[in-house]
Amino acid sequence: MFERFTKDARDVVDGAVKHAERTGSGRVEEVHVLLSVLDRKGSRGSFALSALGLPPDSGRRDDLVRALPGGTGTGAGAAVPGDRRRAGRRPFGKDTKSLLADSLRIAVGHHDRHIGDEHLLLALTGRHGALAGVLAGHGVTHDSVNRVLYGDDGPAAGSAAGGPGK
Repeated sequence: MFERFTKDARDVVDGAVKHAERTGSGRVEEVHVLLSVLDRKGSRGSFALSALGLPPDSGRRDDLVRALPGGTGTGAGAAVPGDRRRAGRRPFGKDTKSLLADSLRIAVGHHDRHIGDEHLLLALTGRHGALAGVLAGHGVTHDSVNRVLYGDDGPAAGSAAGGPGK
């Protein structure tokens, strides 16, 4: 699957690992992926966020980060007791693995031959829970991202490809 990742998507994954390291988390969790997507500039995911009113280095993005579990996004995914992995060898949490698989399904649903950071963003918005709720509270939903990127709700909306009905 990773061979289909664009440079932007790989950079998001690398950034998520760095966020996990910085927070002392024993695993790379979904919140780290979201923080890394929010860090991006000049990518399709960043374009979608900007079009939805969350441009890079904006106060609205800062508000979103503060609303994440853990207050600032920095406390998310606390270290796992007894996890003595070498630095840089953080495993992906179960939900993060599922998120990456969802991004592949979304890309395939849109007939894209690659997995970009936009697919990771769509996968994040199609999930249930606190992260999707925080994004939706800032106007970033699966449907709104699809509209920005594809001009409509796209073929994946509401399907098993990561849509809101997932």
